[in-house]
Amino acid sequence: MKLLKLVPDDTNIKFLKYRIPFYVVSVLLIVASWALVATNGLNYGVDFAGGQEVRATFTESAEAPVAEVRETVGSLGYGSPVVQRFGEPNQVSIRVRLPDEVAEDKEAAQRIANEVVGSLESEFSDFRLDGNDNVSGKVSGEFFTQAQLALLVAMLAIALYIWIRFEWQFGVGALFALFHDVSLTLGMFAIFQMEFNLTTIAAILAIIGYSLNDTIVVYDRIRENLKKYRKMPIPELLDLSVNETLARTVMTSLTLLVALLPLLLFGPEALFGLTAAIFLGIFVGTYSSVYMAAPILIWLGVDSHSFVPEETELDRQEKAARHLG
Repeated sequence: MKLLKLVPDDTNIKFLKYRIPFYVVSVLLIVASWALVATNGLNYGVDFAGGQEVRATFTESAEAPVAEVRETVGSLGYGSPVVQRFGEPNQVSIRVRLPDEVAEDKEAAQRIANEVVGSLESEFSDFRLDGNDNVSGKVSGEFFTQAQLALLVAMLAIALYIWIRFEWQFGVGALFALFHDVSLTLGMFAIFQMEFNLTTIAAILAIIGYSLNDTIVVYDRIRENLKKYRKMPIPELLDLSVNETLARTVMTSLTLLVALLPLLLFGPEALFGLTAAIFLGIFVGTYSSVYMAAPILIWLGVDSHSFVPEETELDRQEKAARHLG
């Protein structure tokens, strides 16, 4: 039986031909993503925002009465609540910042939660409580700081590893590709206002790992070809290397996407953000390995001599002695 090949052996796609337009688009997407984060902000879950979060469903309504819920909870005197649709159109997440004097008092926080739930039950006959959580502002701030530190350390450690294994240009290229992937993921969370919590951080770390793995495979083939084809122009050599690893990249990405799609469509609501982030990360991670990590090597000065050991004075003396002998 003949094996199925999604990518023929003689594939020769000129990826580097359009490297400048793709780079321009990617840089614009990065800028747009951070602009969205700055303007829209991230919809922090109770892990990072702190306070009391109540999740509810309005069982007899097609859509949750967000404005009425906001007015009802706001009348309790705990500031302006954050009320957002969460999951189905008739489901909402209600976040109330706790007063400083009760932020560390679990009993007082629970009384406030009961007061919020009681007011909603009396106002809306189809109100159904799905759950509530309490995280103090101090704890949530520590969570967010540690999450940021984890992402930063992971990216720097990866860049250092690739720098040592290859050349410094490869470390810079990998770091830029990872920055591209993380930026676009944050942009997605900002534009769709999906909940950003500790699970999302785990998803971003998974994206970094996947993108790194794909980038290293491409970089390893580039290094081999730099040693093998000394006279080949760098753009052609990069195209050759990407095409030679394309079958592996396509099969790996498709396998992951097939596994994630049912979870994205039919999985539990609590895992939607995690699954959506990884699903997007597979696309952007594969794209960045080809159009971010590879082309940047040209502008960073990688050439056919990058992996050729420099000739020392002793080497020159030995070569001269062999020539005279």
